[in-house]
Amino acid sequence: MGNHTTPFDEDMNQSSYTVAENWGGQINFMIPLDGSLVEQCKAIAKRQEAKMALDYELVRAKECAALQQKGFMLRPGTRVAYICQDIVPITAVAEALQNALCKPIEEFRFPWQKKRQKCQKLTNLQTQKVLSSLSVPLK
Repeated sequence: MGNHTTPFDEDMNQSSYTVAENWGGQINFMIPLDGSLVEQCKAIAKRQEAKMALDYELVRAKECAALQQKGFMLRPGTRVAYICQDIVPITAVAEALQNALCKPIEEFRFPWQKKRQKCQKLTNLQTQKVLSSLSVPLK
């Protein structure tokens, strides 16, 4: 580095020789004065991650329901069988709960009369047992 020059005078004669040696360096330090920007960035990243997880679950449920509506299912025991294992049609849940809640009353009825049923209320634990006993896919 440096500048070695030979300046000229008005008559374009070389008048002197100049040596200019300029050496330097630079060090830069950055210190954030406000840590809230980092925290805000982390919060946005967490929200984005939660949104992506929700999108994955919704698309998974939608596609599994579409497969079930078309009459298909993932074969049990395969490496991807767990993907649609927890997608159950609402009608199947309603039927299972109805069967668990209501039992037909044994009494004399004429053939054209509907059978009556006696229904009971299920506790939360009983409801969970009924729902966990559902197999996929149900129709």
